[in-house]
Amino acid sequence: MLRILALFTVAGFLFACGSSKEKETKIASVEDESVLYGTEDESGIEHVKTQEVYHPAETKYTDLVHTSLSVSFNWEKSELEGEARITAKPHFYATDSLVLDAKSMLIHEVKMDGKPLTFNYENDFLTIDLGKTFTRNDKYTVYIKYTARPEERREGGSAAITSDKGLFFINPKGENPNVMPQIWTQGETEASSVWFPTIDAPNAKTTQEIFMTVEDKYVTLSNGKFMGSQKNEDGTRTDHWKQDLPHAPYLFMMGVGEFKVVEDQYIRQDSSVMPVNYYVEPEWEEYADDIFGETPEMIRYFSEILGVEYPWDKYHQIIVRDYVSGAMENTGAVVYGDWAYRTERELLDANAQSTIAHELFHHWFGDLVTCESWANLTLNESFANYSQYLWDEHRYGKDEADYQAMIEENGYMQSANMQGYHDLVWFAHKNKEDMFDGHSYNKGGRILHMLRNHLGDEAFFKGLQLYLKTHSFKAAEFHHLRLAFEEVSGQDLNWFFNQWYLGSGHPQLKVRQKMDSTGTHVLLAVEQTQDLDEWPLFILPIKVAVHDTQGEHIHEIVIDKEEEVFTLPFSGELKSVIFDADEILLAEINEKKEEEQYAFQYYLSDKFKTRMKGLQKGATASNGLGQKLVLDALGDPFWKIRVYAINEFEHLDEVGKEKALAIIKNLAINDPKSQVRAEAIELLSKNLIGDDLFDVLTESVNTDQSYLVMGAAIKGMAKADPMKALAQAEQLEGEKSSQVLSSVAYVYGVHGTEKHAAFFSDVLTQGKLKGFDQLSTMNIFTQYNARMSPEVVLANMDVYDNLKENGGFYTKMFLGRNTDYLKKNIEGTVSELEEKSKTLNEEGNADEANNLNTQIETWKKVLGRLESLSAE
Repeated sequence: MLRILALFTVAGFLFACGSSKEKETKIASVEDESVLYGTEDESGIEHVKTQEVYHPAETKYTDLVHTSLSVSFNWEKSELEGEARITAKPHFYATDSLVLDAKSMLIHEVKMDGKPLTFNYENDFLTIDLGKTFTRNDKYTVYIKYTARPEERREGGSAAITSDKGLFFINPKGENPNVMPQIWTQGETEASSVWFPTIDAPNAKTTQEIFMTVEDKYVTLSNGKFMGSQKNEDGTRTDHWKQDLPHAPYLFMMGVGEFKVVEDQYIRQDSSVMPVNYYVEPEWEEYADDIFGETPEMIRYFSEILGVEYPWDKYHQIIVRDYVSGAMENTGAVVYGDWAYRTERELLDANAQSTIAHELFHHWFGDLVTCESWANLTLNESFANYSQYLWDEHRYGKDEADYQAMIEENGYMQSANMQGYHDLVWFAHKNKEDMFDGHSYNKGGRILHMLRNHLGDEAFFKGLQLYLKTHSFKAAEFHHLRLAFEEVSGQDLNWFFNQWYLGSGHPQLKVRQKMDSTGTHVLLAVEQTQDLDEWPLFILPIKVAVHDTQGEHIHEIVIDKEEEVFTLPFSGELKSVIFDADEILLAEINEKKEEEQYAFQYYLSDKFKTRMKGLQKGATASNGLGQKLVLDALGDPFWKIRVYAINEFEHLDEVGKEKALAIIKNLAINDPKSQVRAEAIELLSKNLIGDDLFDVLTESVNTDQSYLVMGAAIKGMAKADPMKALAQAEQLEGEKSSQVLSSVAYVYGVHGTEKHAAFFSDVLTQGKLKGFDQLSTMNIFTQYNARMSPEVVLANMDVYDNLKENGGFYTKMFLGRNTDYLKKNIEGTVSELEEKSKTLNEEGNADEANNLNTQIETWKKVLGRLESLSAE
């Protein structure tokens, strides 16, 4: 599962299973504060505190063997009519009952061998009396006829997965002409049991087959192989999908709609051909290969480095509307939100490859080997997170991988600062929703990178291979991972797993250096400053690079004390000491050294973060070194360093700025990376005037293929010459790019007139904006309305009504803030107008007062519409 991350992080889910009902009630009673923290009885003696809440893996009373589903859809009611045939057996202890999760359903009948069975259905649990006792050697099959009613479910969810309805009907009656009707499912964590009865736990595994009956115009998708279709007498068609390899119920998937299927393939190592297809809406068919076309190479690369061939029957990917998260790794049938739709030009600025890698890697870590409990979720998500690093390293180079890794690390730090720190394997979570956060994903991925560095590539990937082969089609916990690495490497790794998997937080290091009295050694003092009552005293094996007249000298040290000093020799001139030379540590490092050392490290290291810090902290170095550094960094091989160098422009003297502007003008037009060109344009917009600026901006708008660059140029024009910007923006209203349209909206929001209201209505209500572009355009639309006449604003209220009904998730989330802002603005305006009207009446200017009163009445109508928007 890929979370949606912007300013908002975190994700989660719910946890329930047949036999867990009693257990969860028991745990809930322990969460009472009087039990946890103690109370005083009548004698005044305080009770002893109990252990904190502990969420174990689901107890396995029953093993699922095979799940066969026959389903059809009632689009009018957004319901599913289903028949389930569930083959199961007792896990160990003999039993005469079967308990299944079945949420918000109607259960019509339950049978075995054609004979009715007694059952009880309440509180989302279906308890079936099997009629006799079965042992662990006995298999049985129950038949259940049911109706799934996802709209009846009391909806839950999280910041990352916004709904746990499980089964979603999108525009089922075709009322929105801009949205293709479609059906899709989202099972993680335990929402598959909204659309079929099952044991909805991550440590359950079952093979499956699904018979999906749909109108003949629809395409279907599910897990496993497509076994064929059958035309029915009523004009419908039944498609048969079969998954012969067992996987967890949360990975079951269905997709239905008038999708176009673009076919691709992967050639396995045994030369067999595996289908790799892309399901998209018709208007996106021509771009499907641009979006997903590198998938076969990803499958090959991951299969090769893991030493385990991609284990499933196929790898299909589908993009759906109104998806409740980023993407989901349903086995062989991955779902993406419509954020993934990008034209060939949009892909110049950003692609979905990181997400594609993430979901693909789950097919080994999560689908093939599944975390046995949500507390062990990092066994799924940290590997998917780290696959993004592996793919970036393979496809784009180590600098890109390390830059993205820095973003992941910062994401962990920021989310933990907001939401709190906890163990990576977190049995004390209050809700499974809490597990889907920056710990399980970002922190876990960074920990794997440290372990890879510690073991070396060969041992690391051999360890992963052993882990996968040993636990294929099973559930695992983090100890299994440790044991696999120990068996391969011969090392005892308890120290590593104890501090990183069973501990909270990360090292906070204070690093200082000074010369010894002889002038031949540098003393490196390292202090662990984290709260040792809350976080571990970490064992940190790292490398320190000492650069002197003789070159580079690598020292391997182990930090394992609260405070310690390392004595490192050097010869001649000491140029720089680079702490954590491999850039491995997940840590907050407070390091102080001379600016000249930072400047030198830019030139001395080939590592991204080291060069970045060298540039940022060495830009003000004396004797012209800082000036040279910034100018040199404008030509750095890695694009992000060039961006950072542009941002250091203000540290240059007048001569340096003149030289830099010439370089940056060239970057704005000719740099191969659109992000650099856009950054250069933004800098030039602040520092150039007249024709020099407009020549660059006009060329960028008219010739640059990047929408990001076009947008930056349009905004630059808006600041430099609003009238020219408006004229240019009006020529771009027909662009299909969501990003360009949001840039046009920016110009209109700041400088537009009443006539531009039609543009806002069109792009905000006709499905032309995606994701955060829609959100940003709504925000600028509100600023636009704040300076318009009451008549225009009143007419624009229909747009807000439409966004409340049809807007994207984040647009709906922030709609209230927009309307509140507008409401306060208008209330202030009304108050001022009422005072003016009162004064005019007192002065005898009744006609002018009446004009103001007309405005006041219109504004009050707007306020009434805003009030209705705020109402539930």
